[in-house]
Amino acid sequence: MTVYLDHAATTPMLPAAIRRYADAMAVVGNPASVHSAGQNAKRMLEEARETVAASLGCDPIEVVFTGSGTESINLGIKGLFWARSPRTRILVPGGEHHATLDTVEWLERHDGAVIEWIPLDAVGRIDLVALAAAIDRDPTDVALVTLIMANNEVGTLQPVAEVAALAAAHGIPVHVDAVAAYGYVPVDFAALSAAGVSALSVSAHKVGGPVGIGALVLGRRTTVEPLIHGGGQQRKVRSGTQDVAASVAFAVAAGALGTGQASETARLAALRDRVIAGVTALVPAAVLNGDPVASGRLPGNAHFSFPGCEGDSLLFLLDAAGVSVSTGSACQAGVPEPSHVLRAMGRSEVESRGALRITLGHTSTDADVDALLAALPAAHAQAARAGMADRAPGT
Repeated sequence: MTVYLDHAATTPMLPAAIRRYADAMAVVGNPASVHSAGQNAKRMLEEARETVAASLGCDPIEVVFTGSGTESINLGIKGLFWARSPRTRILVPGGEHHATLDTVEWLERHDGAVIEWIPLDAVGRIDLVALAAAIDRDPTDVALVTLIMANNEVGTLQPVAEVAALAAAHGIPVHVDAVAAYGYVPVDFAALSAAGVSALSVSAHKVGGPVGIGALVLGRRTTVEPLIHGGGQQRKVRSGTQDVAASVAFAVAAGALGTGQASETARLAALRDRVIAGVTALVPAAVLNGDPVASGRLPGNAHFSFPGCEGDSLLFLLDAAGVSVSTGSACQAGVPEPSHVLRAMGRSEVESRGALRITLGHTSTDADVDALLAALPAAHAQAARAGMADRAPGT
């Protein structure tokens, strides 16, 4: 049986969410219809929105359901940028998720956006001094700041409130990608909004809900231009018939966070610390990436670089041993690429290619950690013998 340690990619749906999803798919009715069937669907939808809102510390009216976390990020960034024309500058930390990177680069190519990359420190945290300098250079031309709440690769938590305060002092909106953070650390939009955050993106399948639904939390006073036009649903921000069944299943997962989140966070942090201690004992050359201070990283994230090894080689060898993990690199057409996150943190190209991401979630156990640690020595030895993909023949 496969040991699944790639919860940052997606986490298994909760059994209760699956049951409610199936039940809700049998309900007929468009929530925009005025007849009783439609109003029943609307009631289910709005009750789901209330539950999701409670998990995010926001008002239900502020929850705009989307088709994914990626759509939510696109809507948040593009919508804020277009609504603030003719401002052109977007301030973005290095090492963001590709949903952000590709969005701002698209705006640069097609809409005249000027992207300014804010540096990260060695553990992957934004340089607040550099951000303040970028804002102060001409705050009247900054359309928005966008940043990730917790890095999806190395797990480092960002000082979101401090970033928001710097931007808010000049009336600059802030979008936060909380997809990796949601369900693992508290996400309180009311508090973040008070600090200056305008919009925040999450995804259901990261917390035990279904793939295919996310949400943009949009402050009541925040204006965005929509990506999708039509019937004017959801404050005219995201038109289209809303997916009642997916919303209901999302709400089951969101509701399960509740008061148990603190104990689950502690449980995952203990497992993570076992992984970190075990890996460094078995492979002393392994380098822990991200914040080494436990409180400064996601509780379920352990990210390592293995000198002299391709991360992809380690992934495939561990997979063959029945352990599913991830790399810190993108792999295009079978060619290993260096992790853009590690590169943004100042690591070399070679260091950035030898990365492995181990992420824990609600199904993770001590037995899973044991299985990983049992499989790692042989996998590492074989990957080390294979070396790097660009190594010269005979070396």
